[in-house]
Amino acid sequence: MAKSNFSTKQLGSRLIQWLLEEDGRNKEGPYRKEQPHRQHSWWEVMCLTGVDYFSTLGYQPGIAALAAGALSPLATLILVLLTLFGALPIYRRVAAESSQGEGSIAMLERLLPWWQGKLLVLCLLGFVATDFIITITLSAADATAHIIENPLVPMWVHGQTLAITLELVALLGAVFLRGFREAIGIAVVFVGVYLLLNFIVVGVGLYQILTHPAAIANWQTALFARDSNPLMLVGISLLIFPKLALGLSGFETGVTVMPLVKGSSSDTQEHPKGRIRNTRKLLTSAAVIMSFFLLTTSFITTLLIPAAEFASRGKANGRALAYLAHLYLGNGFGTIYDLSTIFILWFAGASAMAGLLNIVPRYLPRYGMAPNWARTTRPLVLVYTAIAFVVTIIFRANVEAQGGAYATGVLVLITSAAFAVTLSAHRHREKRAKFIFGIITLLFLYTTVVNIIERPEGIKIAGFFIGAIIFTSLVSRVWRSTELRTERIEVDELAGQFIAEESQGAIRLIANRLNKGDVLEYFLKEKEVREDNHIPANDPILFLEIHVSDASEFADVIKVKAVQVGDYRILRAESAAVPNAIAALLLYIRDQTGKIPHVYFGWVEGNPIQYLLRFILFGEGDIAVVTREVLRRAEKNPHRRPGVHVGG
Repeated sequence: MAKSNFSTKQLGSRLIQWLLEEDGRNKEGPYRKEQPHRQHSWWEVMCLTGVDYFSTLGYQPGIAALAAGALSPLATLILVLLTLFGALPIYRRVAAESSQGEGSIAMLERLLPWWQGKLLVLCLLGFVATDFIITITLSAADATAHIIENPLVPMWVHGQTLAITLELVALLGAVFLRGFREAIGIAVVFVGVYLLLNFIVVGVGLYQILTHPAAIANWQTALFARDSNPLMLVGISLLIFPKLALGLSGFETGVTVMPLVKGSSSDTQEHPKGRIRNTRKLLTSAAVIMSFFLLTTSFITTLLIPAAEFASRGKANGRALAYLAHLYLGNGFGTIYDLSTIFILWFAGASAMAGLLNIVPRYLPRYGMAPNWARTTRPLVLVYTAIAFVVTIIFRANVEAQGGAYATGVLVLITSAAFAVTLSAHRHREKRAKFIFGIITLLFLYTTVVNIIERPEGIKIAGFFIGAIIFTSLVSRVWRSTELRTERIEVDELAGQFIAEESQGAIRLIANRLNKGDVLEYFLKEKEVREDNHIPANDPILFLEIHVSDASEFADVIKVKAVQVGDYRILRAESAAVPNAIAALLLYIRDQTGKIPHVYFGWVEGNPIQYLLRFILFGEGDIAVVTREVLRRAEKNPHRRPGVHVGG
């Protein structure tokens, strides 16, 4: 029995070690370092983003037909106009202002400082999670639809939609647990073949319409049966087109992969003009290609496929173009088309999983809002896979049912990008650009609100993700608040001289909150501290003053500057949190001089809970107590721990 228990514990220990194992890349300090990217031609990178963007053709025409009926081509035209003259200009601007691949979320983070910026980022991460999780589950569900509706597949498979979808999601998770690297070469092949096959299907569909004029007549009859007034039809289409917003995905991905885009030889890290120019080519080309396919596929599927086949158990449900491929080009070509669609949809899920795995390391650890295990890939893969399982079961692997949630995530991200660009234009005093981008922002805001009202399941899922992210982030922030939270310390020449002089004897620092900064302030503070702590009058002292810069930040570089006021020597620095900065500086002085420094505080009056909240939110509070705790956690050996003294 003892041996069995030992084996179980050993197995569990090895499993945890494997889950928390880093992927072999360099990792210094508390955060994963950005690795240099191998760069590629813009059209190759476009194929990588196109795995997500172009793969929506697998289900977009069917969802459009279900949502708009005979109005699908007209509603799609409105969507295309919004794509080319709304989303595209927005993200061309984002590319110029986010050339390192940070995306529109980072733009908002920079434009909105302090906690309001952090809170907005956390909310947007909830919508990002919605977008990417639904991409995984929706793509897997649509891949399943292409599998079970293929004529060569046995009939018993038709009742296994949920099981097959869960297996595809599990396979995706297993691949990432083993180790997955996105290959642009694979993306180029998948996208190239997929677009070629879609072009053939579109060509055959248009030929069928031209040779069978009755299809157009039937469509016109169905169109005007709804309303004979063309303006009313346009108005109805304006109300319907937000349901088709799945075709807007891919723009945010297009700017986040900018580091992969090859620029020009004259590019610099600060001004990569060639990379920006080529990324704009990428965005424009992808938008034009997708617009062409959105218009043509919505046209041929609406005219050639009976409305009943788009319904839940219809043969065109979730696979309208595949239905036409089998109908007009035979089961051989149709099967090839199905396989191509299945592969690109699966790869779209892989792209979404990779995006999710980059979100936590990019934002939450930097905010102190993620536990330590969230820096590693495998635990996150298990979490995301479990969430994808739950979402798939909730929606019963139904493609159309997940469309609203997907559209909500996409639209909120684009609306936030439009707002970020508008705010940027305002900051740069560009009145014309601010007006134009403001109008585009309002259009996307309208589209988002209409989609949420019509299909509230998206905002419900996003709300769950937002709540979960904010709750776990706050818990993590509180849990990690007593870390050193310092990347490094830089001291100027005079500060180094002051520290060296102080190290000739006992190193004593008096923590002071700067007020007037005159001789009288330091005289009174020194007199108080010497009397309270019985410091001999002849012992030299240094004053230490920490100014809170941005308390919403977690870790920062502390730059120490020295000043002298009369005979008083002062070290001044800025940091996100006062006690953490004091503790870090004390350890720095110890390591530089080889002597244990001592810091002196006065007691504070007031409610300790209130001071705890002030520390968490504003980086201040009961400084002495928190400084002692930070030092205790950072230095386990009490004999090497700097001394903290509180008098009064």
